Amino acid sequence: MARGQQANQELTEVLNQLWQLDTNRLRPGTDYIISLQGRAGYVAQGSNYARDRARAPLFTYVNEDKLKSIETYAHFINLLDNYEMSTGVSETVTSEELQENRLFIDAIMETEVMKCAHKYLVGKGQSPSDTAQFKRQLYDIWFRLYHRDRSGGEDSCGFEHVFVGETKHGQEVMGLHNWVQFYLQEKHDHVDYKGYKARANKDTPDEDDHVLNLQFSWKGLVKPVGGSFIGVSPEFEVALFTIIFLMSTEKMTSVVVKVDEYVLELVVYRHGRSIGTSFPKLLSSNNRDL
Repeated sequence: MARGQQANQELTEVLNQLWQLDTNRLRPGTDYIISLQGRAGYVAQGSNYARDRARAPLFTYVNEDKLKSIETYAHFINLLDNYEMSTGVSETVTSEELQENRLFIDAIMETEVMKCAHKYLVGKGQSPSDTAQFKRQLYDIWFRLYHRDRSGGEDSCGFEHVFVGETKHGQEVMGLHNWVQFYLQEKHDHVDYKGYKARANKDTPDEDDHVLNLQFSWKGLVKPVGGSFIGVSPEFEVALFTIIFLMSTEKMTSVVVKVDEYVLELVVYRHGRSIGTSFPKLLSSNNRDL
C-alpha cells in the first residue's frame, strides 16, 4: 500500500465492480495513444511559469469516430461548450442546454455502470430506488448552479468544475480533471501539457496507465498538478464520484481505494447538496510506489 495508507475495502469492492462494468472505457495503444515525456518540475503557488518537460502533446492519437459513436461520450462532448470559464461570471443556461444535461443523465443511466452505482446507493439508503427521482438527485449533485465566487451570481456547478474546468480571477486554473476535455482543449491549442507528476526517485508511470497526475497550462494559466483518469467513460467518473459524495457528509472527503492495479486517493469537496470538486490522486500502480 502506498505510504502506509489502508484501502477502504467496501468502496474498493464496489468501485472494482464499476471498473469491470465499464465497457465504454477506451483501450490505450488502440483507441488512443499518449506520450508522457518528461517529469514535470515544481511550480510555486500562484506562479504561471512552468518549465515545459513535454514538447509534444499528451495525446498523440484519439479515435474520435469511436468516441462520438458511443452515446454517453457524444452527449458528454455536447456539454463541454455550455459553460463560461471564469468564476464570478453568471452562467446562463438555455433550455437547449438544460435538455442536453438531461440527455446526458438519461444516456449514462442506460449503462450497467450507473445501474450498479444506483443499486449500491439504494442499498445504502442514500438514493431513491425510483429512477426518475435518482436522475433528479444526480442533476442536483452535478448540474445545479451555485456561487463559487462570492462577488458574482450563480457561476459554477460540479460538472463544470470537474469535467470542463474554470479559471479564478483570470489567475488560476480550477478543476479540469477530465481526459476528453483535456484532449479536445489540447487539440485546439488551449492546453499545453508540461509533463507528468511523480515523486522524485520513484518509478515513472506507463503510457497504458488509466490514472495520471499531470501538469499543464490552460489558456496561459498553469495547473501545477491535476489528477485525471485516462480513457475511462464519463459514466464511470460520474458513478464513482457520486458514490463517494453520497457516502459522506463531510465538507471534504478523502478515501484510499485500490481500483484495478491503481492505489488511488479519491477526493471530493462538497458544496451544499452539490459537488464542489472531485478528483483522483494516483498513489501507486502495480505495487510501484510512485
